[in-house]
Amino acid sequence: MLNELKQGKAKLCVIGLGYVGLPLAAAFSKHFSVIGYDRNVEKIAAYRSGIDPSGETSFDDVDRTRITFTDDESALDDAVFYVVAVPTPINGDKTPDLTPLRGATRAIGRHMKKGSIVVYESTVYPGVTEDVCLPLLEGESGLRGGTDFKVGYSPERINPGDPVNRLENIVKIVSGMDASALDTIAAVYGTVVQRIHRASTIRVAEAAKVAENAQRDINIAFMNELAMAFHRMDVDTGEVVDAMNTKWNALGFTPGLVGGHCIGIDPYYFIYEAQNLG
Repeated sequence: MLNELKQGKAKLCVIGLGYVGLPLAAAFSKHFSVIGYDRNVEKIAAYRSGIDPSGETSFDDVDRTRITFTDDESALDDAVFYVVAVPTPINGDKTPDLTPLRGATRAIGRHMKKGSIVVYESTVYPGVTEDVCLPLLEGESGLRGGTDFKVGYSPERINPGDPVNRLENIVKIVSGMDASALDTIAAVYGTVVQRIHRASTIRVAEAAKVAENAQRDINIAFMNELAMAFHRMDVDTGEVVDAMNTKWNALGFTPGLVGGHCIGIDPYYFIYEAQNLG
C-alpha cells in the first residue's frame, strides 16, 4: 500500500480537520495524494483559501496539488488509508461522548473498499477501536475486519501552540490489529515523523494515551495541593519547586491550570471504563 500511496495510485484520507487532523493532512500531502474531509463547510472554505483560523498550520507547507479539502462524504470513495482525528468530548455527566467518532466511522464504512486500513487518532479508553469502531465499520461496509480490511490506532500527541514539539519530532505510537497492519501503518506514518514506537496491541496504544494525560493531570493537581498547604505554612512554593528540581530525577511540575483540550477530559475516559470493569 505504501508504494501505491507514494505513486499516487491510492489516496489517504484524514477525517476531522481540527488542530490534529489539519497538520496531519498537510504533512501527508508532501508524500501522498490526500483527501481532507470535514463536515464543517466554513472550515473547508477557509482551508481552500489557504487560511487556518487556529494558526497551527502554515499553508506554505501544504502541497496544494496533492490535497483536496472537501465536505462531500462521497469523496471517501477514493481513499484506501483513512486517518480518523475527530474530537472525543465528554457528556454533562462526565461520561465519554463517542458521537463524533461513531459518525466518522459510519461514514468511512459506507465508502471503504476491500484492502482498506482505518487508523484512529482520537483519544479513547482501551477497547473502543476494536469493540465499538470495528463492528460499525463491518456493519456499514458489509466487509469483514481482519480479512477484508484492517484497523489500527495511533494516538495524537500534537501540542497546540508549541513551536518545538511538532508532529514531525514527536514519538508516534502506532498499533495494528495484526502484524501486517502494524507494518503498513508504521511505514505510512514513518514518512512524516522521525520516530516510531510500535505498541504490541491496539489496547496498549489506547491505554498509553489516556494514562499519559491522566498522569500529567494528577501531577499538576498534586502540586496545586502542595501550593495551598505551603501557603498556610508560610513557605514559598516557587522556592520549594526550585529546590526539588535540583534532584536528578525531578519531574519538573509546577502549580497551575492544566492546559489544552485533552488533559482535563481524557482521565474521564479511563475512569469510565475502569468503573465499568469494577
